[in-house]
Formats: sequence, C-alpha cells, structure tokens
Amino acid sequence: MKRKHQKTLELIFKRPVSGNIQWGDIESLFLALGAEISERAGSRMAIFLFNEIRIFHRPHPSPNTDKGAVASIREWLESHGVTP
Repeated sequence: MKRKHQKTLELIFKRPVSGNIQWGDIESLFLALGAEISERAGSRMAIFLFNEIRIFHRPHPSPNTDKGAVASIREWLESHGVTP
C-alpha cells in the first residue's frame, strides 16, 4: 500500500472521527484494496469490496466526507481486518 493510502487509513481510524478526509482519497484507498467502484443514481457510489457491496454518498459541494460516513467506513474496514 502506498504511503498516501496508509495516511488515509490512519485518518479514517483517528479518534475523534475526522471530518477533513476528502472523498477522492477514500476512493483511492478502496481501489488500492482491490475494490470495484461504480456510480449509482444521484451522488451514490457502489463499492464492491470483500465480496460485499456498500453504497456511499459522494459529498458535494465540499469534497470532505462527513463524519458518519467515515465512521461507517472504519467499521466496515475493521470488520475485515484492515487497520492502520
């Protein structure tokens, strides 16, 4: 995993939950983990990873991911053994 992805992973697991993680960095991390990403209706993104599909909302107009989504992503990654 590249240093950039490791840094993003560290931000996702930081306490308290960070509200300054750009969605593009999270998408890049997912791709590095082997995910397939497809766009859905509106701003929704389908992430196929760990033989599961999770739907997340791409933030707009700000590129920063909201804290609830970051917490959800953290729980998902942690449940599959992905930690910093």
